[in-house]
Amino acid sequence: MPYRPHRHHHGDKLTRLAPERTLRRLELSVTRRLDGLLNGEHLGLLPGPGTELAEARAYQPGEDDVRHMDWAVTARTTQPHVRDLVADHELETWALIDLTPSMDYGTAALPKRDLAVAALAAVGFLTVRLGDRTGAYLMHPGGLRRWPARTGKAAMYALLQTLLDTPAQPPADPRARPVTLADGIASLGRSQTRRGLRVVISDFLDQPAPGAPLAWERPLRRLTRRHQVLAVEIIDPRELALPDIGLVHMADPETGHVHEIALNRRTAAAYNAAATAHRHAVAAALRRCGAHHLQLRTDRDWIADIARFALRQRRTAGRTAGRTTTGARP
Repeated sequence: MPYRPHRHHHGDKLTRLAPERTLRRLELSVTRRLDGLLNGEHLGLLPGPGTELAEARAYQPGEDDVRHMDWAVTARTTQPHVRDLVADHELETWALIDLTPSMDYGTAALPKRDLAVAALAAVGFLTVRLGDRTGAYLMHPGGLRRWPARTGKAAMYALLQTLLDTPAQPPADPRARPVTLADGIASLGRSQTRRGLRVVISDFLDQPAPGAPLAWERPLRRLTRRHQVLAVEIIDPRELALPDIGLVHMADPETGHVHEIALNRRTAAAYNAAATAHRHAVAAALRRCGAHHLQLRTDRDWIADIARFALRQRRTAGRTAGRTTTGARP
């Protein structure tokens, strides 16, 4: 399933713009359009990103939110107690960005890598508003590059520019063991232990052996035990379905191997079924891990999709908070 038509992409790439104009356009898209779509009521893509509980204290009637009531302490002391949330700016946001060769593919408005940069910009510029420190791990076929966590718009511009300037990655050396998505997630979990938001931006096309589980599921589950995790899945429409167009050359971007394949009705149907099954497996694994799942496509309005995602998360959080408040007991 990781095979792609062996041709070059000629769409509107973000990297065609001058660097300053590229980043300014990204920032304006994120801040202005999201403000408009969300009526200016958002703080981040997820409700309360990276928050954690502080020490319990006595409840102040009329001042404290009853949803923050600590029922265990209340029962033990017989006095109402609440727990405040540690300020978001005291925490850190870390992102893992997949820059392996499959991310250089794209047949629609922009390549998957540029959409990954846009997704990071959405997280980053909203994080800047909250005062969070933001760091990143850039995943290449040969290893991981760490970008230290910093605050401020200038630091976010520098990180985004680094991504735009990173050249397309050649296929991995077949004699060497390439870095996998599981490796990247495991590294993120081991190296950054301070609680906060963790963002994984990838096409999630790591292919397991037939019948084997997805290799990245176990390290991602460990990551979600301590952090709030947002998985951003980048998709190109040609990865979901192939046309019945006859003989074509297909290339595996991760290895560089080129194969001649007859795209007849049977082959296209088998590919489309396998692609659908893989996407369902990815979604199911993310649910099992407890990660928030945002799917972005190169042929859709990514800002509108991010806004819809943020609104869904807020509605879900509101329903959960309501159930917790009405159903909780000392």
